[in-house]
Amino acid sequence: MDTEVLVVGAGPTGMTLTNELLLAGVPAVLADRLPQRSDLSKAGGVQSRTLEAFDQRGLLKPLLDNGNYPTSAGHFAGVPFSPEHAGHRLPWRSVPQVVIEGFLERHLAAQGLHVRRDHELIGLAQDEDGVTATFAGGTTVRCRYLVAADGAHSTVRSLLRAGFPGKAGTATVIAADVRLSGADQVMSHTWNDDGDWVALFALGTDPQGRELRRLVVGGPGRSVPRDVPITEEEIRDGLRRVYGSRVELLELRYARRITNAARQVEHYRHGRVFLAGDAAHVHLPLGAQGMNTGIQDALNLGWKLGGAVHGWAPGDLLDTYHSERHLVGAAVLRNVQAQSLLMDWAGTRDPEVLAAKELFAAMTRLPEVQRHLGDLLSGMAITYPMPGSGSHPLVGRAAPDADLGPVRAHELLRSGRGVLIDPGDRFAKVADLWPDRVDRAGQGADTEPMLIRPDGYVCWAGDPDDLEAALGRWFGAPR
Repeated sequence: MDTEVLVVGAGPTGMTLTNELLLAGVPAVLADRLPQRSDLSKAGGVQSRTLEAFDQRGLLKPLLDNGNYPTSAGHFAGVPFSPEHAGHRLPWRSVPQVVIEGFLERHLAAQGLHVRRDHELIGLAQDEDGVTATFAGGTTVRCRYLVAADGAHSTVRSLLRAGFPGKAGTATVIAADVRLSGADQVMSHTWNDDGDWVALFALGTDPQGRELRRLVVGGPGRSVPRDVPITEEEIRDGLRRVYGSRVELLELRYARRITNAARQVEHYRHGRVFLAGDAAHVHLPLGAQGMNTGIQDALNLGWKLGGAVHGWAPGDLLDTYHSERHLVGAAVLRNVQAQSLLMDWAGTRDPEVLAAKELFAAMTRLPEVQRHLGDLLSGMAITYPMPGSGSHPLVGRAAPDADLGPVRAHELLRSGRGVLIDPGDRFAKVADLWPDRVDRAGQGADTEPMLIRPDGYVCWAGDPDDLEAALGRWFGAPR
């Protein structure tokens, strides 16, 4: 083998996965077809669950130290909800994707791993022992596993001929990074009576301290083919139709047309090849759910590949990547399609849609509805199916950040290993059977006993009789 794992695609998904592999002590190669990293912001928001995951790896503080990235309120179909109702430890942040990519690439380089750029994949073949990937120019890489994180138009997915069912795009809107005047004086989601609409999101400031915003413009007559060039006048016209002269375009950084296509691969695993991020699911970029879902794909898969490479993974551990993440991806597609309908994406001003949105907006004023939507869109509502791990309410959920005295629970996950929180000091004997995979902590702490997977999800809590089975289920046979 040239390497244990080849990751194709150096976006947030691919770089997060590569970092997880390095943390697990797995040799990896990260390749990307682009000669240099894109300077397009693309996504612009980081969910609470993703922030927690970065914090669990010790990456959050250095990421946020790079600039001014404000907390932000979420929205569902353009109806905003207040972040304080969610009650999450870490509220949403507006951190552009380009910033995240730059930070992760520098972090990997500091560990000695550099992205192999200008590497265009043109072929792959797998057998019982591994995968052979062929790049333009004749270079080949032999690996034990390959992960496709190469985006919505994934070459790996095409080479696999993987089914990608769903809905084709029927309309386009403009998404742009801009500097505006007057934006602080208007609502972030605004429609006019003709169906034209504008959405605004803060992106923080540039190195000169100037405020940047993500601008989305849609409405009747604005749905044109994606390859039609976008002009400044087209954007100014959209602003005038909705805001009149109150908001003006000062600078256009970049713009692209996006569609309402919604697709998901049928299988996230194809033998020794795995699909993650936009290679596995595409949808409208509402709430940056595409980027965040891709990062969560990587966090779910990375430690499992580590277990497989090191030889301790149970036989079906890699299969749980599909069974867990396909459900999450499908749920994201459903909520995005619901938002598209309620937003009146195409600007039809259909009276039935307007009536449904009016009723929905009234319901979102209820604190319990805001909490539900906040959990849904922030990744905090995820509950993985974990048969054999007990029925405690914590099982399958993101672990609470318990106070363990000298440290908090999230700090213990920086090793990339599992954590057994043992406040009663009862489980030393059983934990000692997995010393190379699970750390024991929290003796004397005022919290519930629980077993946490390396990706931060609880895989056992409650009945002591179930602990040893859960350890075997997720961490393999005892040493």
